[in-house]
Amino acid sequence: MRYKELQSVIIDLLKEKLPEHLSYHSVAHITDVIESVDRIAKAENCTEEELILLKTAALFHDTGFIYGAKDHEQKSCEIAQSYLLDYGYNQAEIDQIKGMIMATKIPQTPGNHLEEIVADADLDYLGRDDFFIIGNKLFEELSMFGIINTEYDWNLLQEKFLENHHFFTKTAIETRNEKKNENLQIIKEKLKNETN
Repeated sequence: MRYKELQSVIIDLLKEKLPEHLSYHSVAHITDVIESVDRIAKAENCTEEELILLKTAALFHDTGFIYGAKDHEQKSCEIAQSYLLDYGYNQAEIDQIKGMIMATKIPQTPGNHLEEIVADADLDYLGRDDFFIIGNKLFEELSMFGIINTEYDWNLLQEKFLENHHFFTKTAIETRNEKKNENLQIIKEKLKNETN
């Protein structure tokens, strides 16, 4: 599996083809998820081979946005399938990677440990200090699509999302849950202030 070579090819593809108006689903998000996958996988004692599969799934998980937001996970799987055989991945490995990509679809329903790691890495920022900075990028993107219009609607959406979300891996639960709950409390305060 020639991951390093593949990574530079796919990052170049994304830089060239991803629509510029995607403030959240960007190359920065992809590289962030790759770094999160790496951190979680090492803490979860994954093998070197599993780590490559995980990083490959993270690399491809949002490539489908090249063709638009609708069913982008499925498109991402198709893009992965079209590249991976040429880079030394066998079909069984590709099928595993496609499972991990599909595990990022909201609501997340990962079916095994590797899928749980990718699902957690994709939403790692929910339990971090840069939550609001990254959240603002998603707010911009959703506003542009006309999905939400006001900051109040956005905070309601975030409140509901955070209340329904849960991390799957022991690592994410131990390292991200507390901060996620703090972020949720800040949103609740904002909503309370806006309704008063």
